[in-house]
Amino acid sequence: MPSIYQLKPAFQNLLRPFVRRLYQHGIMANQVTLFAMFISLLLAGWLGFIFNKPTQANAFYFLLVPIWMLIRMAFNAIDGMLAREFKQQSKLGAYLNELCDVISDTALYLCFIVLSCISAPLLLCVVFLAILSEYAGVMAPVIGQERRYDGPMGKSDRAFWFSLLAVFYTLSQYFSEHVTFKLQQLMSNGLLAIIALLLMITIYNRIRHAIQNTSH
Repeated sequence: MPSIYQLKPAFQNLLRPFVRRLYQHGIMANQVTLFAMFISLLLAGWLGFIFNKPTQANAFYFLLVPIWMLIRMAFNAIDGMLAREFKQQSKLGAYLNELCDVISDTALYLCFIVLSCISAPLLLCVVFLAILSEYAGVMAPVIGQERRYDGPMGKSDRAFWFSLLAVFYTLSQYFSEHVTFKLQQLMSNGLLAIIALLLMITIYNRIRHAIQNTSH
């Protein structure tokens, strides 16, 4: 099934000159991985703090989520390219790549829980399914297959839809006379429900394709 992940080769080609420059300055893949995780945690923690205060925070702050998610996609491509193309691959790097991604994703998704229009149980369900989908992907090498990145709701796809959710929330606050709170709830939680459904399909696809390839 189609996924934003399929755009990765073109994205990497755009970043390749910058990656080469980073390597020339002694930047290591694991440093990029850890830096991206720490920024994700700081941003999620800061948003959770300011939106959980009694005084209403500026809704525009939530636009930092899509901005950072786009930058983070670049960081994810950069650390992989540094590792593969400049012989920086390591066992520690493999662990950091998977664990830091899950930690970052979880933090960035969970910061949406402070928004009153978001259903906390539904958001937690999405977070659980997102973690499970990544686990389904990394389990493939256990049965002798390559790590699975099947869609339709891979990491890049989730970044896109959560970015869209952040943009919708921000705009709805500034057009509140046209967007009622009930409509905010309906649109936001409807999107989360769709993400949850597509995550279940993603988990199924990753398991099925890994097993099918084993039997060939």
